Amino acid sequence: MSGNLQLLADTLAAARNEGRAALIAYLPAGFPTVDGGIEAVKAVLDSGADVVEVGLPHSDPVLDGPVIQTADDIALRGGVKIADVMRTVREAHAATGKPVLVMTYWNPVDRYGVERFTAELAEAGGAGCILPDLPVQESALWREHAEKHNLATVFVVAPSSKDARLAEITAAGSGFVYAASLMGVTGTRESVSSQAEDLVRRTRATGTGLPVCVGLGVSNAAQAAEVAGFADGVIVGSAFVKRMLDAPDEAAGLAAVRELAADLAEGVRGRAPQAG
Repeated sequence: MSGNLQLLADTLAAARNEGRAALIAYLPAGFPTVDGGIEAVKAVLDSGADVVEVGLPHSDPVLDGPVIQTADDIALRGGVKIADVMRTVREAHAATGKPVLVMTYWNPVDRYGVERFTAELAEAGGAGCILPDLPVQESALWREHAEKHNLATVFVVAPSSKDARLAEITAAGSGFVYAASLMGVTGTRESVSSQAEDLVRRTRATGTGLPVCVGLGVSNAAQAAEVAGFADGVIVGSAFVKRMLDAPDEAAGLAAVRELAADLAEGVRGRAPQAG
């Protein structure tokens, strides 16, 4: 069974051909329950997301903020397993036909077995993996198996990445490049935005043909429209998770993520609703 790297590439290309950025949503598997998480992923895909990243909950999520950590904790307490992550990918992709990736730290994959993980992800219809803490120079084994199963390997770049490092990362990756413009608690949106725009420019300057998608702490349509002005894709995670955490029940949570996905889908098309 072959993975859906080509579907991911085609989806991102189709957005570009429409003159817009792609909307990439993130939700953790197993949150608020395995079944509830599957419904949430389907809801955001049905309501305007082009691609979804399914998070594999981890006990030490070094790159995730408190909102996603809270959701991961709920999922882990609920006993979520890698099999549940694969099921989430399978059901979301089968229901929507859209590309679904897994975002995971390296340790769970390493313990599960790279060959087993990639084979199961491809069999589930997955499009690939985002591996935020896997160094490129240690990624040969992963990439060998990902390529064998036609899965994308998405690496993360940050404003601190030097140009030579960016070139190394873009040469090794596939699918897209995840540009993480890290939000400091004191940073204003303007300064973070200029940092992200500069990172996208420097990443493209490596000569990569890969789309560059920005995870920026985007939480509304106006911010999505701003990032869509310079990036190939806009990645939104915490805002979706927060909507579900704040909802009084699961049905309200699904309604809230549908509404947010529809708003953000307008934003990536440059049609942010006016405030007020």
